[in-house]
Amino acid sequence: MTESDKTRKTLTLSRRASAPNTEASDNKPKRAGARARQVAQLERERAKQRALQEASGNGTHEDANRRPAPAPVADSTAYERAPGARSARPASRGAAAPAADARPRRQTRDSEPPHETVAPRIKRRTAAPRSRKEAEIFAIFAPCPQGLEEALAAELQELGFEDAQPGRAGCHFHADWSGMQRANLYSRLATRILLQVAHGAVHHEDDILELARQTPWERWFGPEQTLRVDTSAIRSPMQSLQYCNLRAKDGICDRLRELEGARPDIDTVRPDARVHLFLTEDSATLYLDTSGESLFKRGWRLDKGDAPIRENLAAGILALSDWDPSQPLLDPFCGSGTILIEAAWIALGVPAGIWRPFSFERLRDHDARHWRDLKDDARAHIRTQLESPLVGVDLNPAAIEAARQNVERAWLTPDSIRFEVGDARHTPAPAPTGWLITNPPYGERMETDDTEMWRAWAQNLKQNFSGWQVGVITSDLSLPQKLRLKPKRRYPLYNGALDCRLFSFEMVEAGYRR
Repeated sequence: MTESDKTRKTLTLSRRASAPNTEASDNKPKRAGARARQVAQLERERAKQRALQEASGNGTHEDANRRPAPAPVADSTAYERAPGARSARPASRGAAAPAADARPRRQTRDSEPPHETVAPRIKRRTAAPRSRKEAEIFAIFAPCPQGLEEALAAELQELGFEDAQPGRAGCHFHADWSGMQRANLYSRLATRILLQVAHGAVHHEDDILELARQTPWERWFGPEQTLRVDTSAIRSPMQSLQYCNLRAKDGICDRLRELEGARPDIDTVRPDARVHLFLTEDSATLYLDTSGESLFKRGWRLDKGDAPIRENLAAGILALSDWDPSQPLLDPFCGSGTILIEAAWIALGVPAGIWRPFSFERLRDHDARHWRDLKDDARAHIRTQLESPLVGVDLNPAAIEAARQNVERAWLTPDSIRFEVGDARHTPAPAPTGWLITNPPYGERMETDDTEMWRAWAQNLKQNFSGWQVGVITSDLSLPQKLRLKPKRRYPLYNGALDCRLFSFEMVEAGYRR
């Protein structure tokens, strides 16, 4: 029994440890592995050849994606996926880079061999946010002084915004992110450029909260920026606009706190981000204010003088008066020189916003290089000399001195505008023909009896300004009767909250005497 058991154990161990079988089984996988490596090597060579062919063709292979590409190409393609990528958080400025790298490019350089470097990826990460904003088309509202809607629509159309349509106290048009920047830079008549980010039906204040909470504010600002919210309404049934304003603010802050763990601070003086809530009878619209301070603040005025006129209204008066920038212009009640400085900028082609900052410069992913390129191009088209004289006259020497200082702050040469202390009742015409456009004094600003003053000025116009076009803005609706002239046209305008009229007269022999 014992010997037999030992024999069976020996045979069993012998079967388990069969050396020839083990070597055979080891050798077979090794041969198969070598063949597999050879096949894999051949496949890699073929894939490499295909990559080279595709890279030299339409550049759709992933390796071609790693090559440095011209910035415009990276911009135009990187945004094509943005509408579907709603979960991306702009707080991480490089977050869009992996998706941009993984997406095939539509265009590449024809002759460049593929190579892998870190620099192109960094370049694409910084460019991707700019292309996203530039490619997306936004609905935009540009408010302006009442009465200038048609003139603003014409201005925007000249700037290339062909769908600009006048509305109530402003114009509607569509543009991409770069177009929004151009509108801020060039528009002389708009008060702000408001980019629509949300619109919906509202019947209760909580509907405003929900609308604000669903809007992707993280695309433009976050907890690191300060915030201000303003609310306006037309025929809204809401009981308190202040409470509506608070609901919108709460919705914005709630969303940012949920997504990024903190909320922005409130700054009502100089915020980084401004949001406007506009309410109607049954709807609410949320706008991102891309301008910041009102656009009529050009950045040069420090001395306003008495009864100043806003810069965008001055530009609008020039537009409504059909002033030809190649023709002389006289303002016999020039005050601090606003109308004449605006006229000089128009004649020289100086963009209205060239010397001022904008709110969009403080938003997330602002492309400073692209913005600098836009301004450099604008500066390259500024003319250096005026074709015709611009003349300002005022009785007050202090006003003339303030006007000269404003000219210097507006980056104009001292001889751009000729300022003189003088009396409008005795001021001669500086040229045989031209335009006289002015905002004369009235009421408490008049140091003498206004009836006698207007008669004397009208007599000077009739005697010395034959062939001139005259435009006068005033809140005194009886001014034509005092001048004893019949206006050719009259435009209702508002200088702030002041109801005014722009009266246009054509001075011909025999005048428009009644």
